[in-house]
Amino acid sequence: MKLDRSAALLARAVRVIPGGVNSPVRAFRSVGGTPPFIVRGAGSRLWDADGNCYLDYIGAWGPLLLGHCHPAVTAALEQALAGGASFGLPTEREVELAEAIREAMPALEMVRLVNSGTEATMSALRAARAFTGRELVVKFEGCYHGHVDSLLVKAGSGVATLGIPDTAGVPAAFTDTTLALPYNSIPALEEAFRRHGHKIAAAIVEPVAGNMGCVPPAPGFLEALRELTARHGALLIFDEVMTGFRLAYGGAQQLYGIRPDLTTLGKVIGGGLPVGAYGGRADVMKLIAPEGPVYQAGTLSGNPLAVAAGLAALAWLKAHPEIYRLLEERTARLAAAAPPGITVNRAGSMITFFFTPEPVRDYASARRADTRRFAAFHRRLLERGICLPPSQFEAAFVSAAHSEEDIAFTAEAIREFFAAG
Repeated sequence: MKLDRSAALLARAVRVIPGGVNSPVRAFRSVGGTPPFIVRGAGSRLWDADGNCYLDYIGAWGPLLLGHCHPAVTAALEQALAGGASFGLPTEREVELAEAIREAMPALEMVRLVNSGTEATMSALRAARAFTGRELVVKFEGCYHGHVDSLLVKAGSGVATLGIPDTAGVPAAFTDTTLALPYNSIPALEEAFRRHGHKIAAAIVEPVAGNMGCVPPAPGFLEALRELTARHGALLIFDEVMTGFRLAYGGAQQLYGIRPDLTTLGKVIGGGLPVGAYGGRADVMKLIAPEGPVYQAGTLSGNPLAVAAGLAALAWLKAHPEIYRLLEERTARLAAAAPPGITVNRAGSMITFFFTPEPVRDYASARRADTRRFAAFHRRLLERGICLPPSQFEAAFVSAAHSEEDIAFTAEAIREFFAAG
């Protein structure tokens, strides 16, 4: 596989962009090699600047549940663009998207659209602190909630990939308001609330972690979190930026039967365009300006193109509920391709191959995986035309565009890698 054109583009990029990329994990530093510079996508496939074709299991890091250039999304975008790219004033489609989200997730009694998952989590925390009059926030090691200052404590995603313990540039006073606990540990959770319950404004969690690799919740963990927050007057925030509309039409909260107080969303609700949202209990959301005193604003919030793409994606998913069963089955077939000695974690269409024989239940056990062997695995599959996330600590995603043939080809490539030793 030649990547001459991509290598030339990277050489240009590093002169004008930090590290040559606009998001750190794209640099491929943990797996080695040159990142392919992509020129187009269609269905389950990507093509790079050198003409190489790949089966795509990154899916823009989660949004492309329907695959690249889905006809319904493309048609909606073309129609919206003909009417104007941005207005800075309300549109009917913003209302329609908020209504569609509330219908799918009844816990979101009111919704505010924003531009990214980071903006959504930052705003949800601000609302929680205002509502409770408290400052402390519980988060979980290995869960990434965007690059919000106070949450970059033992964060997953690119922070874990690059081996950065806590990012520079964040004042200690910000992180002092955060309690970082082991994911899936009910005893640690109980102890934190026993000691600090009267000071805790909220607990924020990825109901299925996807930013230390895919790590599902242990039985009883989410239930304990719901009970403890309610008992101590704190709010429960589900970060469903990744899981919302991916694990089920109603997200992880539908799948696990837990009703959070606030929810953050992104990715799928934009159909591949930049978007985010936060919402929840009306009594909390009515604190948001202009109705209340909590200020939050955004010039491009509710952007007509993003909203149109999101509405088209959600409408397709609502009309095709069988897709979630098919995604589950196809992802399970990929998982079955790994031999004993490899831990495969899966939740719906999210999957991670951990190069460790031990169960992966939290950040500490994820960090014990053999990242060098994962890098070899990533490179071998890329040479076969299969593009996985370039990090042991990121979930891969199966889309509705992946055919039975795509899955069979990928599973065979996985088996061949392990058979080669």
